[in-house]
Formats: sequence, structure tokens, C-alpha cells
Amino acid sequence: MIFMLCGTSDARELALQIQSRGYRVLTSVVTESAAASLRTAGLEVRIGRLTAADMTALIKEMGVRAIVDASHPFAEEAHANAMEAARECGLPYIRFERAGLVYDDHPLLHVVASYEEAADTALSLKGSVMLTTGSKTLEIFTERLLGNPDIRLVARMLPRMDNMEKCSRLGMEQKNIIAMQGPFSRELNEALYKHFGTTVMVTKESGRTGAVDEKVQAALEAGIRVVLISRPEVDFGTVHDQFEGILEELGRIPDLSGGTGGEAASLSVSG
Repeated sequence: MIFMLCGTSDARELALQIQSRGYRVLTSVVTESAAASLRTAGLEVRIGRLTAADMTALIKEMGVRAIVDASHPFAEEAHANAMEAARECGLPYIRFERAGLVYDDHPLLHVVASYEEAADTALSLKGSVMLTTGSKTLEIFTERLLGNPDIRLVARMLPRMDNMEKCSRLGMEQKNIIAMQGPFSRELNEALYKHFGTTVMVTKESGRTGAVDEKVQAALEAGIRVVLISRPEVDFGTVHDQFEGILEELGRIPDLSGGTGGEAASLSVSG
């Protein structure tokens, strides 16, 4: 049985490929909307965040033999919990991560290492700032940018009630909230930039599947400054950016090999 963390659209496809090899797959996500996508694909689902202790308990209960981490590149807590659970249980830990994007040295592109640095950079640039970094770190930006007369702060995030409540609590005006479910086409990104008069766009470098390239390219070509938060540096050990690498690693684990005789459970944690 395999314990797999997912949190991206390509993780769903990876879980299906693992399942197609004859393994059992159990997925677990944070939100109901993410769970619906997995159920539609015929995958078993559990919902809710897991601590390292929770993961360890589930691993022991399910008889897990390996952990595959296909969670979002910025899901640092999920990575840490999975690696701790793997160490605690003495299991192989295999990381799947999309290949990063390579950008030219564009004069409008500002690459930073953290959310705090991104907020400080946006503060120095001023203008109409559009955040596409989600709600989790919203307060980092509202603390630095809201109330500045030279800045209009616009936040784009999932249309969830808890997100809207957080925006209200932090002082975000309704007219500056974009509550929409992606993925976003290049045309829609361009329309949103134009509608809000965006001069600065803040985003995370999460890989091609997450459509960061479309978002960034559309902004740069429109003359918009882009503040790009680089991926956290984490020592994952074994890392693959192709499904086949993951499947080959799993095939080398004795308790999992043997076609339909194997079982796999995939735990998906977005974050």
C-alpha cells in the first residue's frame, strides 16, 4: 500500500496511473471541491489536513509500505509532516514535483525568496497590485500594503466562504476581491489585468501545470511588473518530475511489486 500526498492537478493523473497498475488508491484532500474532482475520476477520497502524528497513525492503520509526496511545491507543512511520518515508520519517501519554469532575465520580472520579500517589493513598486498567491498568506500583504494611498490591493482566490470571511476580517474591500476557480486562460488573465488596471502582479512559481507561465507571460507582455516567489528550498531526497520515475521507484519496492497483487493508497493534501 502506498500513501500519497497530492495537491495539484497533475497529482490526480499520477494517482490514476498508480491505480491502473493494480494498486489500491486512497486520496485525501483539504477541500470538498478538490475531493469532488477525485471522486469523479473513480478515486477514494478523505478530506481534511493531517499532522505528522495523524499521518503516522493512518500509515500504521492502512499498512502503508511507501509514501509518495505529490503535494503543491509551496505546501511546506505537508512536506515536513510526510517526511517525519516516513522517518517514524521507516518507509521510503518519494517526491513528485513538476519541473520548474525557466524565465529570461526580463526587466519587469522580480524574483524573490519569500512572501514577505514579495510584499516589500510590491510596496516599493506601488500602483495596482494583484495578488494571485491565495488566501493563506494574505495577511502578510494586507499588513504592508493596505491603507497605502499609492497602492490598490486586489486579491484573487478560491470562492470559498472562509476566504471571503478572511478578506473581510483583514479589511479587503469587496470591489478588490476576485473570487474565482481556475485554471485561468491567457485571455481571462489579460481581461482581469485590464479591468483592475494592474501594474504589479504577485504570484508563486509552481510549475507549468499550474499555468504560472500563462499568467506571467500575459502580465509581462502587457508591461506589468511581476513579483515571482521562488519555490522553497527543501531537501526531499529522491525527486522525480515525470510520472514514469515515480512508477519505476514503486516497482522496485518488493511489497508493492507483482501487478494486481499490490495495493496502493494515495493521500492527497493540498496546501
